Amino acid sequence: MKLDAATLDQLFCNARSHNEWQDKPIPDALLAELHDLMKWGPTSANCWPLRVVFVKSADAKARLIPALMEGNRAKVQAAPVTAILGMDMDFPDWLPKLFPHTDAKSWFAGNDALTRTTAFRNSSLQGAYFMLAARALGLDCGPMSGFDETRVNAAFFPGTHIEANFICSLGYGDASKLFPRSPRPDFAEVCKIV
Repeated sequence: MKLDAATLDQLFCNARSHNEWQDKPIPDALLAELHDLMKWGPTSANCWPLRVVFVKSADAKARLIPALMEGNRAKVQAAPVTAILGMDMDFPDWLPKLFPHTDAKSWFAGNDALTRTTAFRNSSLQGAYFMLAARALGLDCGPMSGFDETRVNAAFFPGTHIEANFICSLGYGDASKLFPRSPRPDFAEVCKIV
């Protein structure tokens, strides 16, 4: 069933990446609802490498902001929540539970390159589901990659095999501060049917 135009507008056509935020908090229950919606998006062999840290508190923001590029600091400070979307390099350990049909864990044994590629590709895919789920729940997103990965990992994933992929601020964007929408390529410029 095709979604109605208003829904498509909310998810894609009218949705924007926000840098300025209204002073309106996001309840923890809404963040849980966001997870419960996005978790259904497919990953290869249901590998589910995404791990998320929702940065809300002043203390957590104080740890995150110094690891950001200068141009991203005010955005994160003003956002009600900034999610660190990480990729767990130990995701194969979850495969007996998440993909019990076969011994998928063995596919990754001793193959660090496959593990890293799979974690990066699928956590990125899950990050897209995350943003679409946020938009579906009425939130705006501000994804960014301008940060020092080593510092973010040390501050938020110490002692683990989780590495930051990208970060995404969440909230209710201030549409009055948006600049004109950047162009997108036409179908014929970037696609072909063979």
